[in-house]
Amino acid sequence: MTVTGILRTVLRHVPDALVPGTRPASPPVRHGQHGHVGEPVSRLDGALKVRGEARFAAEVAMEGLLHAAIVHSTIPRGRIAALDTAAAEAAPGVVLVMTHRNAPRLKRPEIFGKGDGVAGSNLPVMQDDTIHWNGEAVAVVLGETQEQADHAAGLVSVSYKAEPAVTDFAAARKRARDPGSILGEPAVIETGNAEKALAVADHRVDATWSTPPLNHNAIELHAATVRWEGQQLIVHDATQMITGTAGSLAKVFGLKPEQVRVLSPFVGGGFGGKSLWSHQILAAAAAKLAGRPVRLMLSREGVYRLVGGRTPTVQRVALGATRDGRLAALIHTGVAAMTTHNNCPEQFTFPARHLYAASNVRLEQKVADLDMLANTFMRAPGESIGTFALEGAVDELAHKMKIDPIELRRRWEPERDPSSHAPFSSRHLLKAYADGAVRFGWELRDPTPGQRREGEWLVGMGVATATYPYYRMPGAKARLRLDAQGGLKVSTAGHEMGMGTATVQAQHAADRLGLPLEQVSFEYGDSLLPAGAMAGGSSQTAGTVAAVAAAAESLVRKVLKLAGNDSPLAGLKFADVVARDGGLGHARDPSRHESYTSILKRARRDVVGAEESGSLPLEQMKYSMHSTGAQFAEVGVNSVTGEVRVRRFLGSFDCGRILNPKTAASQFRGGIIMGIGLALTEETLFDPRSGRVMNPSLAEYHVPVHLDVPEIDVIWTDLPDPQAPLGARGIGEIGITGTAAAIANAVFNATGKRVRDLPITLDKLL
Repeated sequence: MTVTGILRTVLRHVPDALVPGTRPASPPVRHGQHGHVGEPVSRLDGALKVRGEARFAAEVAMEGLLHAAIVHSTIPRGRIAALDTAAAEAAPGVVLVMTHRNAPRLKRPEIFGKGDGVAGSNLPVMQDDTIHWNGEAVAVVLGETQEQADHAAGLVSVSYKAEPAVTDFAAARKRARDPGSILGEPAVIETGNAEKALAVADHRVDATWSTPPLNHNAIELHAATVRWEGQQLIVHDATQMITGTAGSLAKVFGLKPEQVRVLSPFVGGGFGGKSLWSHQILAAAAAKLAGRPVRLMLSREGVYRLVGGRTPTVQRVALGATRDGRLAALIHTGVAAMTTHNNCPEQFTFPARHLYAASNVRLEQKVADLDMLANTFMRAPGESIGTFALEGAVDELAHKMKIDPIELRRRWEPERDPSSHAPFSSRHLLKAYADGAVRFGWELRDPTPGQRREGEWLVGMGVATATYPYYRMPGAKARLRLDAQGGLKVSTAGHEMGMGTATVQAQHAADRLGLPLEQVSFEYGDSLLPAGAMAGGSSQTAGTVAAVAAAAESLVRKVLKLAGNDSPLAGLKFADVVARDGGLGHARDPSRHESYTSILKRARRDVVGAEESGSLPLEQMKYSMHSTGAQFAEVGVNSVTGEVRVRRFLGSFDCGRILNPKTAASQFRGGIIMGIGLALTEETLFDPRSGRVMNPSLAEYHVPVHLDVPEIDVIWTDLPDPQAPLGARGIGEIGITGTAAAIANAVFNATGKRVRDLPITLDKLL
């Protein structure tokens, strides 16, 4: 379910009078701040990682630790006919072999969108002899060393009774079904008669686009190190959903929420796939059965077998324009593969719902059920591949009309959200295009394909729109504790996956309380801390900022009350004071000021604290809130070999206020690099005969490496969104959106060949 869908459920009884008009979701930072927000501060966790002092989930030491290895099924559907573990159990160093015959009895996990679940699948984990996909875990071997466990796993003998399985996407598409909704939004949106308008349009394109399945390949492999302390479960996990993982594990094992503690202070990359999968459940179950701590780190192949990725899609995009360039018809329909035990339909029609003003619209998504590993969220799910098709079609129509593709988009710019008709909270997409065109040198592009040649290389330029929605999940909390020495500790069960969360939130808290940055620490990564915003949907920053802002206001009120009648602040109300220079002062009289240290010492307090939830994200109920951008690519295509090289890339973004230019630029570039992989190299080879992934390693699944990536330039409007906390919208995922389309459009400009099937490999250009 989308955040909007969740909000409609949670806030259905909120009076209209409480829905905001122009009030921002959090108060602005008070005048007198130190000014850390907006500065390019280096990541606070960087030194720990460079020195090797950051401990990840598979590096936590425990006395008596056992190492786990998994045996995977080799059929897509059926039952285990025979299972012989005797040889494995007799192997050196083996302590236990867990199968469905001796595994603890467990409840089904809850999937994302159902209650507060965060699991990738709601299938029971090792509870019977049923096989649901090729790669499902059928045995867990525990050994004194990893090598002993791996060796013994190869000795487990399994035979199966196969049952008919649906593993061919092409065949399954013929029986595609209406899912009812797409993550809480309608599966079908229709305005006017788009097919009729398309038929009579002066200019039109109508084509099919396809995208393959893709797999997560974070540097850090999925891992969990677990132990039981009586009836309490301790899990060191690589997760981007700490609070949800703890709650979901508690339900699976029939525990109270306070009986599960999940720690995940450092995550070595997470793009939607580091939620709750079967490996954490298996590790905890095996540890309970063995009575000893267990570490289960998936191999790279194991990630492909047990952790879902992006699902394949086939999409139709048809556009019809009038003679003067107005968009008369917009059709975006198609099918995504899915399973019946998850809830991630890859919402590829979402960009078309919000980007362009069209007189007649038809948007529809269907799903085709396959017997496969549950697919899941993968950086900008839906938007990344939806923009490939939509923005490719826009470029194709612009070429047919002999009009610059940026100019065509300018003519389609809506005044309000085309689907919801809500006003935009802030939208400067045309400025992002204008700024990017100047910076990139778009005026040098020859609109006629194949005109620019450098030796064997045909050179072309392409552009596409980037878009990703603003999300702020309800319920995020933060705790602030101010000590008598003027130190501030900010605590929330958030995540640091390398995007700079700890740094940005420390900057924000320092400004809220008027403190130097070095006096602020940020505590995170532990489910015992106040429930934090998950690192997903580009939502963590906004959710945490809102919670910190609320806690800071509460803390300032408490400190002002502690100041008492002997303080220079005596008689002042909250509205009269600002946080500055390590204390509180009168907003208009600089002479009236007292430090936090002085106030707490006079009050004989060592510490004062406050814990608050962020405000309800009501701004999303009134406004259409999206980050947008313009992606510019220059490619070279070898006329002899068909090789494609991205020579230059520029992303020009409108994401509200940029809180830290250094960490933001890194996020934008990371998304663009992932988009280069989407465009040119990445593809999971799924065998329709067996339902098996055939290239489960980085030797055969090709992610972009240094030589594939050019210098990437990024710029932004830095115009605050008045409805978002601190004026900032999410930036973690928008970088991948539009990137594949910009590259494909550049390939067309270079060669005259329109590639509509990803990835763009050389065989499609020869």
